Amino acid sequence: MADWENLRHFIAVARSGTLSGAARALKVDHATVSRRLTALEAELDVALVERLPRFCRLTAIGQQVFDQSVAMENAADGIARIAQAAHRPLVGKVTLSAPPVLTMHLLTQHLAHFRSLYPDIRLSLAAQAQQVSLSRREADVALRLVRPDETGSIARKLGVMAFGLYASRDYVHRDVPDRWQFIAFDESFGDMPQQKWLLGIAGARPVACELNDIGGHLIAARTGAGVAGLPCFLGDADPDLVRIAEDVPPFCRDIWLLVHRDLRKAPSVRAVMDFVVALITQHGGFSV
Repeated sequence: MADWENLRHFIAVARSGTLSGAARALKVDHATVSRRLTALEAELDVALVERLPRFCRLTAIGQQVFDQSVAMENAADGIARIAQAAHRPLVGKVTLSAPPVLTMHLLTQHLAHFRSLYPDIRLSLAAQAQQVSLSRREADVALRLVRPDETGSIARKLGVMAFGLYASRDYVHRDVPDRWQFIAFDESFGDMPQQKWLLGIAGARPVACELNDIGGHLIAARTGAGVAGLPCFLGDADPDLVRIAEDVPPFCRDIWLLVHRDLRKAPSVRAVMDFVVALITQHGGFSV
């Protein structure tokens, strides 16, 4: 029988397409991945991967082994979820993945309150813009700004996060729209909806600076660097900023809560979900 750790490293190689990518995903070094892959091929006495100069390609038998390995991985994760759901109430670690803007500017502000309500739950907050797999237990609960469609998970829309244009009260060109300069993300975020919305408004007007974190946009706008497109729950709450150009095209992002169906009734997970639902739905900065 193949060693599970060898299979786990093989799955990572198949998913990432490179040994280095697998090493990053598993948080191990390149040599460990290579050694595990070689050991698995020796155990099975077949070549699973073609190691090309820039990427790895599965052989025909490698694809079959990968499909079976993923089924094993899903089954193992299912066992772990069932075990977690059976734990005694309101005890243990729960991982919540959420976009950085919600993690840094909303959820972290309420950690002390959560701890006072549930002192035996260790809430692990992961600020992640990218999708995570609940089936692979990369998180127990997730907040997302697009509707998720992962098989085996249950999604609920919690609210809508509206955006607006904001500038410092002292921004020198605040009342002269033709002279506005904008604070944007860089080209790597070109497909992000709020980037498209902001650049559409900017048109031929210049981008003053590029920052790849919404917190940086907030600080840059506060110091007068230019006009930023910010979530209204952030901009409206900042005394140093004012919303400008009320007639700009409206833009918003939906907020979705996601949980795997095997964990939705686990008491500790349920407590985290209920807390997040109350936080979003009762917050004045989000519409339902």
